Amino acid sequence: MTDLTPLSSLSSALADLVARAAPSVVSVHSHRSRATGFVWKSGLIVTADEALAEEGEVEIGLADGSRMAATIAGRDHTTDIALLRADTGIAPIKLTTTVPALGALSVVVATNRDTPSAALGMVSLSGKSWRSLRGGDIDARIELDVLLRPSQEGGLALDAAGEAFGMAVLGPRRVLVIPAATIERVAAQLETRGRVARGYLGLGLQPVRLDDGVGAMVMNVDKAGPSAAAGIRQGDVIVAVNDQKLSGVRALSRTLGPASVGTVVGVAARRGGEPIDFKVTIGERPEA
Repeated sequence: MTDLTPLSSLSSALADLVARAAPSVVSVHSHRSRATGFVWKSGLIVTADEALAEEGEVEIGLADGSRMAATIAGRDHTTDIALLRADTGIAPIKLTTTVPALGALSVVVATNRDTPSAALGMVSLSGKSWRSLRGGDIDARIELDVLLRPSQEGGLALDAAGEAFGMAVLGPRRVLVIPAATIERVAAQLETRGRVARGYLGLGLQPVRLDDGVGAMVMNVDKAGPSAAAGIRQGDVIVAVNDQKLSGVRALSRTLGPASVGTVVGVAARRGGEPIDFKVTIGERPEA
């Protein structure tokens, strides 16, 4: 007869770590949409922004079957993080910024039909930081080989030690994890500001090929923006920023993160073929 003791031990260990994390997990209801969230700080719940309706009331479902109203404290489409306020009285979960190794086991603790649920999988990709399609900076690339229902999106991703290393979300073809480092950084800004600040030049740019490299032609200028104040005009071609040759419009956009707001950059351009320089104080991108 096969000895099942190791499997029994593994089963008990998994059940134990799920039981420890489940009390901090809640269901999230918004305009016919169901998702999962977890208590990040007392009275503050993190959930997946993509799973949250754009309008309408939001409710939190608790383990005892009760519901309570919640308000949206802030949301960031680029990192898929939303922050809700609700006085649940539930103890927050502690996140770890340690990124799990490739091939490590992971358990997603979430909710399904308002009841706690769990899904076991494996870390199928563990890599460096990346930029989302919406322009958000994600601190680590983590993918899970696990099957999740839409209502489980926003659940906690736990490692084999029961440490919560991020939030599971549904990507186009795979389950992604928004790592704890990203959650801590973004949620802190949402708590205090309701949004994530991002740099703003106030320019519409079009890439152009030059004899000596790549440039960005100014197609339009926000008259109230920082570039207009510095003297940049429509038709100017930007060729360098802070003495670094431009490698493309996307590369320039990537430099406009939260830390860029308020900094002064040197912009080298060409106007009518002649060189011209500007000093631009990067502003904060206005809300859409």
